[in-house]
Amino acid sequence: MTSLARQTLRYEWRRFLPAVLAIGFSSLLLLLQAALVLGIFGSASVCVSGSSADLWLGYPGTQSVDQGRPVDPNLQSLLLMQPQVAKVEPFYWLDADWRGPAKDTGGVSVYVSGIDIGRDGLMFSRALSPELRQRLALPDSVIVDRSELDKLGVGIGQSAHLNGHRVRVVGAAAGLRALGGVNVVASLDTARRLQGGHGSAAWPAYFVARLRDPAQAPQVIAQLRAASGFGRFEAWSAPDFARQAVLFWMFDTGAGAGVLFLAGVVLLVGAVITSQALVAAVNGSVREYATLNALGIGMRSLRWVVLEQALWVGAIGVVVATGAGLALIALARARDVPVLFDLQVTALCMLAVMALASLSGLSALRGLRRADPAVLLR
Repeated sequence: MTSLARQTLRYEWRRFLPAVLAIGFSSLLLLLQAALVLGIFGSASVCVSGSSADLWLGYPGTQSVDQGRPVDPNLQSLLLMQPQVAKVEPFYWLDADWRGPAKDTGGVSVYVSGIDIGRDGLMFSRALSPELRQRLALPDSVIVDRSELDKLGVGIGQSAHLNGHRVRVVGAAAGLRALGGVNVVASLDTARRLQGGHGSAAWPAYFVARLRDPAQAPQVIAQLRAASGFGRFEAWSAPDFARQAVLFWMFDTGAGAGVLFLAGVVLLVGAVITSQALVAAVNGSVREYATLNALGIGMRSLRWVVLEQALWVGAIGVVVATGAGLALIALARARDVPVLFDLQVTALCMLAVMALASLSGLSALRGLRRADPAVLLR
């Protein structure tokens, strides 16, 4: 009976084509939605994921990088006292107002990231080449994401104003786009001038560190928590901080609820359309099923044929949707659209679609009630 399901799909493909298309479009929508969600919300942790730091120190209770508050500079000494720490550097993070050279751009809210521009610097080491980092050695120079140039109304080599200070855009790179604002990267000296202030107002928002062995991060964090006399702070491993930032933006801001609701709508619509398409295909083959029943093939075996057809419909739709989805994701990335392909998430989406196909097959079993040999006498 296994071959019968495949033979039916092969020779009666027109009957099952609507179901395959329904499954395929549901899979494609779900895959693209997941890629967009991962790309958009993943940009909340771009400072963490785009850097090679293993450890982050910041203000207690910080949920996301953009919530950073000044911390005691003596924390740098605390980190250096740990034998597992190989390198430490401050990271400045501040809100700023951008005024481009074009009169029609107006003010743009941006985030300024002050980083160590050394060749072995930790911050944005995966996003900025050593040559781009060296350009920031020029006083009052900045780098932005290439997709934000039009929004900022500026080109490479042009000048703008940040918090009233004149700065010059010396380069653009991919992978700097932040969630909720534009990320502007500057050197530590430039960031300090832009931040201004005295005392605690001039302190950095974070300290980041590279460990000799990243696996020792939990041990180092425990040692840091036991220290006293260095002000208030909290330590996170880089993966934990990145995950925390993404989850905060997905769920605590309310944006994740809308995403999950939309995913549910996609699955629901796909289930309804697919089940109706399979029911129509089964109803169109009632006489064939009735003939098989008259030849001695039981209804139980015929039910397995229908279920196997549903699974094949789902598998074909998933394969087609995955190929189309990968092509569209590649096109989107080439256009600087924030999308991210994740193999585990893709597998979960495909499992959800196959479950949808199985449920649709169960719904289509109702059509077998009419597969009685008596219909052949009508």
